[in-house]
Amino acid sequence: MERCLNNYYLFNENIEPAEKFKSPVGGRQIYEVIRIIDSVPLFLEDHMERLIKSLELEDLNSKYTVNVISDSIVKLIEANNSVQGNIKLILNFHENKEDLYIFYIPHSYPKEIMYSQGVSTILYHGERNNPNAKVINSSFRDNVNKKLEETNTYEAILVDKQGRITEGSRSNIFFVKGKKLVTSPIEAVLPGITRQHIIALCLKHNIEAEEIYVKEEDIQSYDAAFISGTSPKVLPIKKVNSIIFNSSLNIIVKEIMKHYDNSIEEYINNYKLNKNISN
Repeated sequence: MERCLNNYYLFNENIEPAEKFKSPVGGRQIYEVIRIIDSVPLFLEDHMERLIKSLELEDLNSKYTVNVISDSIVKLIEANNSVQGNIKLILNFHENKEDLYIFYIPHSYPKEIMYSQGVSTILYHGERNNPNAKVINSSFRDNVNKKLEETNTYEAILVDKQGRITEGSRSNIFFVKGKKLVTSPIEAVLPGITRQHIIALCLKHNIEAEEIYVKEEDIQSYDAAFISGTSPKVLPIKKVNSIIFNSSLNIIVKEIMKHYDNSIEEYINNYKLNKNISN
């Protein structure tokens, strides 16, 4: 069941009081989670592009245009007078009907010590049916969450049937060897917005990056690792099962963290500038 935070949510373009919220049940659900920083929906255009891609991959057509959804997100932020948080957008297709939900959800951002020391992760043998599409799969999420709780770890790193690392259960994963960054091929993962920006930043700042599979048995041959995502941003890994990394001290990881934070600041400034011009 979904939880709705703050005073209002949006249902089919209408602002509604949060106490009326009912979690979407059944149907086929395509979703996005967008981080709000300083009242700005971060990388909104990229999220909308991925939403369209997910719909295409699932052979679904939405009656809601990108402009309508984007405007609805802004309307919800303004209605709640909200500066920070995560919002979830769900397109629910059921019984020849389509419903649009946009609402604030509980979020958990890493503490500063997690960035300075890194987080513990586990390997989890499992894979998504269609990794490129952002589709709600409650049973998969529940199973992973149970394992994370049992092991008191931050994230589960998925391993496919061929013994290859693909992605995190709610993030993408990168490994570092020397001055080179390695991450799984795009066809094997959910194309994370943060992942996309990291690869672009590597190109911009002359950091070598390659999309190749990392085998489970080869993890310990790498110097560092980190996960990326909407909430964690760029988060160093200190442990994968029993394998120890000093990722938070790795020069490449630190450089990427700095460049990514700068890109967030740049996006927010440009978004506000463009909004002021349009007003």
